[in-house]
Order: sequence, then C-alpha cells, then structure tokens
Amino acid sequence: MAENGENNGGRHQEVGHKSLLQSDALYQYILETSVYPREPEPMKELREITAKHPWNIMTTSADEGQFLNMLLKLINAKNTMEIGVYTGYSLLATALALPEDGKILAMDINRENYQLGLPVIEKAGVAHKIDFREGPALPVLDEMIADGKYHGTFDFIFVDADKDNYLNYHKRLIDLVKIGGVIGYDNTLWNGSVVAPPDAPMRKYVRYYRDFVLELNKALAADPRIEICQLPVGDGITLCRRIS
Repeated sequence: MAENGENNGGRHQEVGHKSLLQSDALYQYILETSVYPREPEPMKELREITAKHPWNIMTTSADEGQFLNMLLKLINAKNTMEIGVYTGYSLLATALALPEDGKILAMDINRENYQLGLPVIEKAGVAHKIDFREGPALPVLDEMIADGKYHGTFDFIFVDADKDNYLNYHKRLIDLVKIGGVIGYDNTLWNGSVVAPPDAPMRKYVRYYRDFVLELNKALAADPRIEICQLPVGDGITLCRRIS
C-alpha cells in the first residue's frame, strides 16, 4: 500500500496503489502497457487531482477503474448505485461506461471530497447521470426498501465504504439489485491482512476493519442467493451476481 506517494523501501509509488502482486515491476507493466494508454483523459485528470489530496490512499486504483468501466459495459448496466464516492474516480469510470440516459445513485458522508472531482465530471459531460446524496447510506437504503418500488431495479452496485457496515449493506442491497445484477464489494483482501497472523504488525485502521472483512468474506461465500468471484484487482474486489 502506498504511503501518500512516498518511496517506502522500493514499494510502488502510484497513488491508490493497492496491488497484491508480489512484483511492483509487474504492476507497473500492467499500468504502463494496458491501463494508462487507454485511460480516458477525464479519469487521468481526476487521478492527478486526487493524488494531491491527503487521503489519496482511499482512491480506486487506475487498473480497478478500468476493470469497472469494462464490467459495466459487458453487463449493459444502466441503473447503478455507488456507496462511498471519495473524489469520484470510480464514479467517473462508471458514468463514462453508462449510456446517455444511465443513472447512478451515489452516496458519501463527505460532499467536500466529491466536489473536488465534480468539475472534472462536469467537464466530461456525465454529471447529469449522477444523483449525489450526502450522508450515511443505510437510512437511504431502508427508505428505498420500505418504498417498495426499488426492489430489483439496480443493474450494478459498487460498495467502497465503511467496512464495518458491509454486511449491513449486503442485507439491504440483495433486495435492491435485480436477479442477474451484480454487487461489487471493494477491499475484500484488505491489504493482504486477511491471511496475516493476528499478532502481525499492521496499521491501526487495517487491524480494526480486518475482522469485519473476514466476516463479510465468509458470509458472501455461504450466501445461496448469489454467485461470487473474488478477484485480486486493487485491494481485492468480490463480485456477487444475484441468482435468487
């Protein structure tokens, strides 16, 4: 994991770098060969703006942004949701992938971070696809479920937010995503800490959320309502396809 761009003993210096590849040179090869040459200009601009933010480690990595953009096109997503926006890199990747009349319900507790990326999103001509809501997502989800008309209406949902609420999100999102639709949970390998011994040295926030991530992974693997695929992209992303 990068430390705000510092060269930490030869670690990869890219902002948002969460690659679990053993070789940083191999990750750099992927970025320089396949990701950066095809990265849309607005995404590059937002990535560079985000790099200057003190919390830049929270951003979605460029290779994961490319993956999400491709995935959304493959499943022909039109109505989507994102929980956890930060400056909007993954949100922009989504907005660029959706058709002109596509929609994204985007929720984050911090509007200020979103507004950092909003000028780039507006310049890219996709701001009209985004319905941004500031505040906790759980009350919004509860309202949608109580309303009744949102059940099974979302093609794709991306969650990159408070790990201690991932299971609470899942209990609600499984009703909101359509059968055949996909939920993507980010950070499910959590810095590789999921296989670290309990006494291994790790940052406080990594240790705090580790058990929540482990609990989520077990729950998703046992959930008969979904098919799952856990990928070592970025910091680990688990795709859940609703089947019932």
